[in-house]
Amino acid sequence: MFNYLLLKSIFDLSDIDVVERSKYDMSFKYFLEMAPEDLVIDPSSLTKFRRLRLQDVGLLDLLIQKIVEIALDKKLIKSKTYSVTIKSNEHKDQEAFQNSGEFKEKAKSCYKIEAKNSELKNRHGYDVATSAGLFGMQIQGAMAIFAVNLKRIRTLMRESE
Repeated sequence: MFNYLLLKSIFDLSDIDVVERSKYDMSFKYFLEMAPEDLVIDPSSLTKFRRLRLQDVGLLDLLIQKIVEIALDKKLIKSKTYSVTIKSNEHKDQEAFQNSGEFKEKAKSCYKIEAKNSELKNRHGYDVATSAGLFGMQIQGAMAIFAVNLKRIRTLMRESE
């Protein structure tokens, strides 16, 4: 329950919104230590937990503030903000590749791929999982891609006539 409340606090969501987003947002599921096909809690359970157990006093904000204060006192952190440094060679190699001419050439044609992905998401229902489980998601993806390819084939056939 605390993980739901932490997500609620970080993203400034209502109880219903945090539970709803937890149904389809894989980063939320990962944070909640759930498998993609796992069901989420009922929003009323989160509300009841927050009101009865925590007396709805902003305990979560108080807890986070206290953790930051302790970390500052013990000099584990230098400020309330943070930055990320790259220590892995793999990430340094990726950064070097992104600065290369080869990457910049490939990036020029990226808009074509993004347009196709956008079509899949916005017109063919690939943005939200409509079924639970990996197999159901694979079927949904295959059907969406199949529909898009059929449309492309039909367009090409009309142009060739």
